[in-house]
Amino acid sequence: MLFFIILLGVVMIVVATAVFKVHPFLALLFSAFFVGIASGMPLLTVVENVNTGFGGLMTSIGLVIVAGTIIGVILEKSGAAFRMAEVVLRLIGEKRPQLAMSIIGYIVSIPVFCDSGYIILSSLKKALAKRAKVTVASMAIALATGLFATHTLVPPTPGPIAAAGNIGAAGFLGTIILIGLLVAIPATVVGYLWAIKVGSKIEVEADEEALDYDDIIKSFGKMPSTFKAFLPIGLPVLLIAGGSIASLVGGESGVVNFMKFLGSPTVALLFGVLAAFLLLPEMSEKTLTGWVGEGLKEAAPILLITGAGGAFGNVIKNTGVADVLQEMDLSVFAGGAFFLLIPFLIAAALKTAQGSSTAALVITSSLIAPLLVEVGIEGAVPLALVVMAIGAGAMTVSHVNDSFFWVVTQYSGMKVTDAYKAMTMATLLMGVTTITVTMLIWLVMV
Repeated sequence: MLFFIILLGVVMIVVATAVFKVHPFLALLFSAFFVGIASGMPLLTVVENVNTGFGGLMTSIGLVIVAGTIIGVILEKSGAAFRMAEVVLRLIGEKRPQLAMSIIGYIVSIPVFCDSGYIILSSLKKALAKRAKVTVASMAIALATGLFATHTLVPPTPGPIAAAGNIGAAGFLGTIILIGLLVAIPATVVGYLWAIKVGSKIEVEADEEALDYDDIIKSFGKMPSTFKAFLPIGLPVLLIAGGSIASLVGGESGVVNFMKFLGSPTVALLFGVLAAFLLLPEMSEKTLTGWVGEGLKEAAPILLITGAGGAFGNVIKNTGVADVLQEMDLSVFAGGAFFLLIPFLIAAALKTAQGSSTAALVITSSLIAPLLVEVGIEGAVPLALVVMAIGAGAMTVSHVNDSFFWVVTQYSGMKVTDAYKAMTMATLLMGVTTITVTMLIWLVMV
């Protein structure tokens, strides 16, 4: 009965968001109260668990999400995203434009939401397609899949951070980032190959208004240097990696503690924000208040959804489901790579049903957190791989109920039927590839 109540709570979320278009924040919050009350939890205890779950998750990852969103807005508005794209194009060469777009998407979507990243780079994609004489559809799918890979797998994108917080892995963000960057590579490669194979055969109406590549670069005026453009992304990753190394070394020396301090995700991302300030064209109210304020506005709904997911997860954890799981024979899952199929399939079902990758990551991580404890999955690498498995499911698949699907369709000019063949199938292949790679890493490293 308890499992049925939890399942009913999940169904409520899916129906509310997919059918009645209720905001995921309210859907998660109402479902948390439903599960708590229906499971027989005292009413005041339900309220306490909701508040504790919401606040607890914000304590560990709230500031990280805010800082990451501010960095993303500054990269977008300062032209730094275009500078990074230009650097990748120089390195890859214009003879392989689809590969360049895949790599650009892979990099840009680490701090920037994939929807925003696609819109930012849409004009560049069209200009390169025109210049290289390749189909716009192939460029669109290459860019979209590159963005999607890191969006679902690599912090500080909110979805993976929320998943880490829900399963108790917020202290291992350094490991999750490094493994996420690795696992996202084969997913990006699969997306690139599909863009070449299928996207190259899809013709869209020529966009006569597409600017030339050189005109787009000139329209930004003086763009930031390569070093400044990459610094807001590279610096936090390096600091978090340094903190992870310091934790492995151990000890309580001043140097080790200082590295742990710099490597804590909150501090590392705040240094990323300071590095992003170097990109500001001017130190004025327009940038220091306006641009940062825009980042705070973008962060608000993400924080609310994430916090509501934490509340939902905390209620589930305190329903007694852990005691029920303890009585079950879960030895078949313990320590096995096949366990990763459980979060993958749950996340894939949720993603397909309600469209949001972030919501799929939040809900799935809330559901499986009690199970991880019972099967003995703990530590940096195992928990990081669980996040990868959830992320793999959260990219499977993007179709008409996903806002990103419509962004790609509208900004590329593809017909919906063509987008199903190109975008939806690409995300299916990416998800299957990602869970396969994740399971192989588990067999090697765990």
